Amino acid sequence: MTGTKRKKENAIWRKIHALRYEDFKLWCVRRLPILDWAPNYNWRSDLMPDTVSGMMLAIQQVTQGLAFAVLSSVHPVFGLYGSLFPAIIYAIFGMGRHVATGTFALTSLISANAVERLVPPASSNFTADNSSFILGLSEFEMQRIGVAAAVSLLGGLIQVAMFVLHLGSATFLLTEPVISAMTTGAATHVVTSQVKYLLGMKMPYISGPLGFFYIYAYIFENIKSIQLEALLLSVLSIVILVVVKELNEKFKKKIKVVIPIDLVLIIATSAACYSADMEHSYGLEVVGHIPKGIPPPRPPPMNILPEVITEAFGVALVGYVASLALAQASAKRFNYSVDDNQEFLAHGLSNVIPSFFFCIPSAAAMGRTALLYSTGAKTQVASLISCILVLVVIYAVGPILYWLPMCVLASIIVVGLKGMLVQFRDLKRYWTLDKVDWSIWVSTYVFTICFAANVGLLYGVVCTIVIVVFRFPRAMTLSLKHMKEVECRFKTEADSESLQQVKIVSVNNPLVFLNAKKFHMDILKIIQKENMCAQQQPEDVNKVSSA
Repeated sequence: MTGTKRKKENAIWRKIHALRYEDFKLWCVRRLPILDWAPNYNWRSDLMPDTVSGMMLAIQQVTQGLAFAVLSSVHPVFGLYGSLFPAIIYAIFGMGRHVATGTFALTSLISANAVERLVPPASSNFTADNSSFILGLSEFEMQRIGVAAAVSLLGGLIQVAMFVLHLGSATFLLTEPVISAMTTGAATHVVTSQVKYLLGMKMPYISGPLGFFYIYAYIFENIKSIQLEALLLSVLSIVILVVVKELNEKFKKKIKVVIPIDLVLIIATSAACYSADMEHSYGLEVVGHIPKGIPPPRPPPMNILPEVITEAFGVALVGYVASLALAQASAKRFNYSVDDNQEFLAHGLSNVIPSFFFCIPSAAAMGRTALLYSTGAKTQVASLISCILVLVVIYAVGPILYWLPMCVLASIIVVGLKGMLVQFRDLKRYWTLDKVDWSIWVSTYVFTICFAANVGLLYGVVCTIVIVVFRFPRAMTLSLKHMKEVECRFKTEADSESLQQVKIVSVNNPLVFLNAKKFHMDILKIIQKENMCAQQQPEDVNKVSSA
């Protein structure tokens, strides 16, 4: 009897152990998507397109890394680190096959507010816990990246907290007009921030409410200080970038590899600047010294975390919204699914872990995703291959970028934002479909321009909630009749014939708790009206028969 009991207990424990193992395995696959797709990777059919896409992506990662680091008010070398570590982390935890995480214009612009506020030029009032001299850079540069890394750390922790709270399910509040208007407004801010480099002007950092308008006011007041050489080089660079990118898009089906015009432009302008010594002969601003290698990891300065909460929330929300929109579009286009909540974890860790390697805040970018589309990428292997090439740049090619003109970097940023800026065309569609959506788009864009991207996003969400609250209770309940005509047209009750013993009703809005009570009252009114009509019909028949 004892032996039988022991056998039963052992069998039960084996089942429990097997169950726990299977649950743990499923949990790991769910939280580490790389465990799902990597074992099933098709080396024969997918490796070549992923390799080509990875090479092209590396070029864009390097150019955007340098450019967005400058946008974030830190040394350009930190943009190279920001193009490396976040991409590796997202490839492990992310679900978007065509999402290339790295430096991002909107998050860089937000973190620049904290950098310029806490470590302004010609100021030594700020002190950080870890501002020691490394990489051959000044203490000023190390303090600045310390602030940007702190924003990345706190923003990532906020995203991880949102993952724990399962706030990914609340993304239904992020409607298409809100996202489109916010990203377009933020892109307009980024273009404005690059005008000083495009024109070769020296101007102070201007931010805050209505800062967008103050920047252009300053430019017009000091229009005589425009550097003609920088302006001409900027115009030439923008024209070349736009024309070649349009040709690449037009003939992408006929040519297997697109022209890496960003890389060609960087090499050509750097060589020209070096040959003509434009830095000293014309006073043209260049990138400057790019240190080799990657420094050992170090935590961001924790003593300033309370001072960057506002920017951290902006990075967490704006970065997630922009990245999720690209992941969902990719999933819809290639017929796979994306877990909104898992994306919180992926992007959160893509900000937290790289912050220990002197990285600025990261997110997915529309230009990089479009590049992966056009080059035929299949999986995140393309991003991992690009990381290998970025490492080569960090350890071998970086110092050659010394002579790269800043106005060329600014031109690359502006042209790279084309995908966001053309969203102005959405206004015509919204005006045709729904005037309310059009109003939300315009007002969200105005709020983003006047204040900031995070403020515009918050306004758009609140505006959406308010409209839903006021719109749903006023949903119309229509009593449908059997149409005598075959054509689908709106007809009055006099021209229609009621169905016997059946009443069909329709609500012009989704039925939720906000309009459930009104719907119930409308149903009662319709039934009451039908009963009154049914009672009147016998009376009319009696009158006719008696007459």
